[in-house]
Amino acid sequence: MHLHILGICGTFMGSLALLARELGHEVSGSDANVYPPMSTQLAEQGIVLQEGYDPAHLTPAPDLVIVGNAMARGNPAVEYMLDQGMPYVSGPEWLARHVLQDRWVLAVAGTHGKTSTSSLLAWLLEDAGMSPGFLIGGVPQNFGISARLGGTPFFVVEADEYDSAFFDKRSKFVHYRPRTAVLNNLEFDHADIFPDLAAIERQFHHLVRTVPASGLIIHPAQDEALQRVIKMGFWTPCQTTGEGGTWQARLLSDDGSRFEVWLDGELQGVAEWQQTGQHNVANALSALAAARHVGVTPAQGIASLGGFRNAKRRMEKLAEINGISVYDDFAHHPTAIATTLAGLRAQIGDAPLIAVIEPRSNTMRLGSHMAALPASVADASQVFWYQPAGLDWSLDGVVSDSPVPAQVANDLDAIVEQVVAAATPQTRVVVMSNGGFGGIHQRLIQALEARHG
Repeated sequence: MHLHILGICGTFMGSLALLARELGHEVSGSDANVYPPMSTQLAEQGIVLQEGYDPAHLTPAPDLVIVGNAMARGNPAVEYMLDQGMPYVSGPEWLARHVLQDRWVLAVAGTHGKTSTSSLLAWLLEDAGMSPGFLIGGVPQNFGISARLGGTPFFVVEADEYDSAFFDKRSKFVHYRPRTAVLNNLEFDHADIFPDLAAIERQFHHLVRTVPASGLIIHPAQDEALQRVIKMGFWTPCQTTGEGGTWQARLLSDDGSRFEVWLDGELQGVAEWQQTGQHNVANALSALAAARHVGVTPAQGIASLGGFRNAKRRMEKLAEINGISVYDDFAHHPTAIATTLAGLRAQIGDAPLIAVIEPRSNTMRLGSHMAALPASVADASQVFWYQPAGLDWSLDGVVSDSPVPAQVANDLDAIVEQVVAAATPQTRVVVMSNGGFGGIHQRLIQALEARHG
């Protein structure tokens, strides 16, 4: 069967393409922005990519069009598809029908940490010899690919609360029907489709309604929004994580790289791994709980943490030039920015830490997180904010309220020049964006090599 995917370079749709290819389908796709790492991954799998949404990409007609949620009415390819009466389906629905049916689905949902936690959970199962399938919104470095069918009934899926398609406004995760559900955390996000936090809580409760009584729901004990979700009604055993929870961690190092794992008041072992930050420790507890539900003992899971390598673009170290380290991070929300910087600060002590941030997510663009942004960078030494052309509000207020030295620029070359001038040996530079950020990562590395190499 020939499947054509509209919006194929999105992290979810690109991963879907890999699964369809593995099932033996002929797969092609089109997208407005074709860029790595997804474009590279798809091309390596023999999937034909076409830039733009020309109706000609749909001739000859494919057997089925899988429509990404970035597609809207008025898009030339969408209009052609509808006019021609082509069969079409949303990505989550196709995944549920053709991949997840009859699988033991382990779904990881939440505002933050979905990619890291689902990558970690897949690794814990893999290291235990369970050969899971997975679909993750990033490229887990333990696997080098964002999706695969796997060799057992177990399937780990990053479960996004974003809507499914222009014709299906339910959250993606409602389609997945997990037996093991991780609810990492819940804050307001996606202001382009949700009016308030209560609306997102309602979607999370739709997910809770789908988990069978023989399943398991895992959530932080102290997350007030998730407490409200559970109080709407639940029919499934729950385990909690964090302070006051079923699963708890006691830090043995401030940066979170060593910690004890406790289950029901009993010490299960000491974890030592390459990750830092309290948020990653929280992710680890959730993943250990989910892995235990399918048979991975806590001791085995704790031992496997040491071999975990996070997904690309999650505090991924890109280069080190004369003691200056450059990291790439996907942080797209004030909480994610704050926890990432706090984790690195705990690791490096008083060393200089420069943050370069592009507020690119739809919620950021709408200004919904404007008030929370200044405090989010408190652990940085210096911040460079990028004012992209599509941002409808000024970052000047964020800069003026910043607790650390900060400035805003609308020119990437200017940011590169100023970062290079400010960097000294032992400086850590963290570039934060949920997009390509105009290729600033490599431009910055090249400029640092020219000046400091």
